[in-house]
Amino acid sequence: MSAAEPAAPVSAAEAKSLFAGLGSARALLLAVSGGPDSTALMVLAARWRAALKSGPQLVAVTVDHGLRAESGGEARAAKRLAQRLGIQHRTMRWTGDKPKTGLQEAARAVRYRLLAAAARAAGAVHILTAHTLDDQAETVLLRMARGSGLTGLAAMARETTLMGQTGDAGASRRPAAGPLLLVRPLLDLPKARLIATLDAGRISFCDDPSNRDPHFTRPRLRELMPVLAGEGLDAKRLALLARRLRRAEATIEFAVGAAASAVSEAAWSNGGPILLDAEKFIRLPAEVALRLLGRAIVHAAGELPLRLGRLETLYDLLAQSSSESKSVRLRHNRVRRTLAGALITLTAGRLTIERAPARSPRPKPTIRRGAAGP
Repeated sequence: MSAAEPAAPVSAAEAKSLFAGLGSARALLLAVSGGPDSTALMVLAARWRAALKSGPQLVAVTVDHGLRAESGGEARAAKRLAQRLGIQHRTMRWTGDKPKTGLQEAARAVRYRLLAAAARAAGAVHILTAHTLDDQAETVLLRMARGSGLTGLAAMARETTLMGQTGDAGASRRPAAGPLLLVRPLLDLPKARLIATLDAGRISFCDDPSNRDPHFTRPRLRELMPVLAGEGLDAKRLALLARRLRRAEATIEFAVGAAASAVSEAAWSNGGPILLDAEKFIRLPAEVALRLLGRAIVHAAGELPLRLGRLETLYDLLAQSSSESKSVRLRHNRVRRTLAGALITLTAGRLTIERAPARSPRPKPTIRRGAAGP
């Protein structure tokens, strides 16, 4: 589709392919803010479900962050549309104090926590979000600006595991214990086609002005997209880059798994130290060794996030020390560092990664009193 051509609405056949593989689910939770993307997600999901003889129950959830005066009305509008479409709807609210800094990051974390709780309560394993091709392109640019590695530049996948989220402890219809899956069925569709779909159905949606607020990074990047597209770097090209990097990412991760077996001196046990042959480890390709080190640290300590820059610094130190230790003069060279809750020790040709010991509390200062006052 060229810039001069109007965007085409999403057809029924396309909608069927968007939700392929989800028909056997017990329930699907739809994250619906009331904006054009998530409204289109709800409409397309409803049309897809109506064409099935049997299929999952659809539950739309709107998270009201309470950050704008209009948010309550937008949640009510989303509920009215859901009822028209025959979809259950639930509004969940972010209560309590809001942080003065990092507001968007905090709101995102709360949103996924509340969505996870709603999914558990509804008996759903899948949470569907309305991320689009435009969102994918912005994510690539955002991570480029932050200096992300290959994993970050691979951006968003269609389906990922929602890590670190817990459900509602009182849910009576909770499915068997297991991870929640975050699914992005609209990831290959541009936003313009979703708006065209809503326009064709005469379906209204809300407009969140924060999506244009230049105080936030994404709106600033959004303003750059037409300029970049003029140079050939449009959303499709950026999304293609992410897709190719995800392919490379999968290949490297496979190599890391094979390398773990090749350099480990024993099987990795839960709670026990991980022992690696230091010489074999250093001979690995740097990217594979770096990821293996990160995987071992997370396995041993279980703490996240693990920052790439700090991991690279530790790997460089290990590589340098291992090289120096080959000389007779430095054959007893030793490295001992902590990172992300793990203790990493290099000595005598062995690399050991284990949980770091708990820090001892600092002793309180002793106040000595003289026999006489001042």
